Amino acid sequence: MAYSLHQPGLLQRIFGKWRLKALLAMLAFSMVAGVLLYTNMLVKELVERELNTVQFYAGIYDYYLKKPNSDPESFLHSIYSVTKTISFPLILTDENNTPNLPLSEYSLNVAIDTTLSEEQQMQKMREIVAEMSKVYKPIDIKDQDGVVLQRIFYTNSDLIRKLQLLPYVEIVIVGAFVIIGYIAFSYVRRNEESNIWVGMAKEAAHQLGTPLSSILAWIEIMRLNADDPASVEETLQEMEHDVERLNTIANRFSKIGNDPEKHHDDIGKIIENVCVYFERRVPHLGKKVVLKREIATGFIVSVNRELFEWVIENLLKNAVQAIESKNGEITIALKSASRGKIVISVSDNGKGMTKQIKRQIFDPGFTTKKRGWGLGLSLSKRIIEQYHNGKIYVKETIPGKGTTFIIELKRVV
Repeated sequence: MAYSLHQPGLLQRIFGKWRLKALLAMLAFSMVAGVLLYTNMLVKELVERELNTVQFYAGIYDYYLKKPNSDPESFLHSIYSVTKTISFPLILTDENNTPNLPLSEYSLNVAIDTTLSEEQQMQKMREIVAEMSKVYKPIDIKDQDGVVLQRIFYTNSDLIRKLQLLPYVEIVIVGAFVIIGYIAFSYVRRNEESNIWVGMAKEAAHQLGTPLSSILAWIEIMRLNADDPASVEETLQEMEHDVERLNTIANRFSKIGNDPEKHHDDIGKIIENVCVYFERRVPHLGKKVVLKREIATGFIVSVNRELFEWVIENLLKNAVQAIESKNGEITIALKSASRGKIVISVSDNGKGMTKQIKRQIFDPGFTTKKRGWGLGLSLSKRIIEQYHNGKIYVKETIPGKGTTFIIELKRVV
């Protein structure tokens, strides 16, 4: 069947999906932006603290270098107290950026390879100083005449570098999970859609099988009663009913996936027609089932007749299949409810359901039958809740005693 972009609901579904994707993309972007901003704020605060520490360190040097007759022990004590708080790499050099000797005493948090020669160690320290100068401008310690005596080179601590990388690591990890999740959900969705379409094909074949079998039987009857005009006429009428049934089934399946047209109709008359049709076919199921009806008329509902009839048929068929004894009873009732609603109940005295089965009864593909694809109730839920803005649920079920399904719809009149 060809689809047109002007078909009701198609554009809505397409743009609905794009709106959802855009919303998810904006949410993901907001989360990433939030993580980056928060991490940058933390990094900036830590950088400020490290800068204050190195400036304080430089201030102590400047103070004792300029102070005449300074106490060496007091100087060493002050320097030692500050160095304990420094967790970032720091190197002291002369005015020409040459690291002071001995290297281990004039550097902090810098790994020195003692297996290298002194010349190689110095070269390595020069390279580190050059790298530090690219990150931060060195702090100069000058004498009273403004001549540079010492320079302090420093760079970020390992903690800051890890914090700077953290958002990107998180983005990669989250991105990997999103991609894996998307692939997994896409696979599950494709698999579920495949099962649904296979199930729909089976359901279509099952639904078409009954009227087709009837037509074949009517043809054989016509051959046997070819000389009896009255019998032929009666058989033709029955064949006409089965052909109408085939047309109804075709219309139902063509409406799944689209927004079906709804019309104001007497819901009681629709249910009565389904009950009459279903009643004639109950004996063929090998069970004696009494179908009781408590159907009020005059309730007008906006409904798609073909799809709604399908729902009632599904509920009645499930009720018959749930009855394990030879004598069963099904009660279908239509009543008025508050707030302009009508309530349809379908009750049986069958085997009932456990709590676990009740929770899964509307899931696509779930079935307790040896034969079947578990699509009847899931399609019924879609038809009632998505197409008719109503509700369908299990009101009560007791193992060994029976089950009651409820459908709620809004009245027009």
